[in-house]
Amino acid sequence: MDRLKPVNLVASNLGTSLALVVLVFTMFFLAGLRLSYLLYIALINLPLLFILIFSVPYRRMRILAFLNPWADPKGSGFQIIQSQVALGTGGFFGLGLGHSLQKLFYLPAAHTDFVFSIIGEELGLLGTVGIIILFIVFIHQGYKIAKNAPDIFGHFLALGLVLMIALKAAINIGVSCGIFPTKGLPLPFISYGGSSFVFDLIYVGLLLNIARTGDYP
Repeated sequence: MDRLKPVNLVASNLGTSLALVVLVFTMFFLAGLRLSYLLYIALINLPLLFILIFSVPYRRMRILAFLNPWADPKGSGFQIIQSQVALGTGGFFGLGLGHSLQKLFYLPAAHTDFVFSIIGEELGLLGTVGIIILFIVFIHQGYKIAKNAPDIFGHFLALGLVLMIALKAAINIGVSCGIFPTKGLPLPFISYGGSSFVFDLIYVGLLLNIARTGDYP
């Protein structure tokens, strides 16, 4: 069990804060703010971000594990390696629903942060592509709701809600595939967990209300 300790530290949620910053910057850009202004702000804050990441041991460890997980395969790189093993084991068609081996004490947080990897192992490439297609359909429908919103507030509210769910999904899938450093964001509508699922349903409810009041085909 010692090998799991480095990836289960309880600490301040810098990753979620960065995700919110990306969301806010995207909303500013869609609202018409010049891209150069956003780049200036990002460049000014890069030294602070560097300090926040590399001055805290567990954050530095996550970045180093992301860059080279095989440097510590039984420690900081354990989650990323096991996640990629799960995805690779599934192949094209998967091992079958419920037949995952990685979720049996090999892949930590298999039902929350790395549920996408288990889907890949059990349902294969077809299952993972199917999940991504469903999110793309959701984003497309959300964009249509935002486009046909009755007012500017509803327009940007719908955009923000869709972007929030899309960002969470992209980060979760990216972490499972080793594209992003490990970050504990759940996969919307799929990961186990009450609070996240409740808020995702609230987002959907708000989107449906905007669609009801707007000129949505």
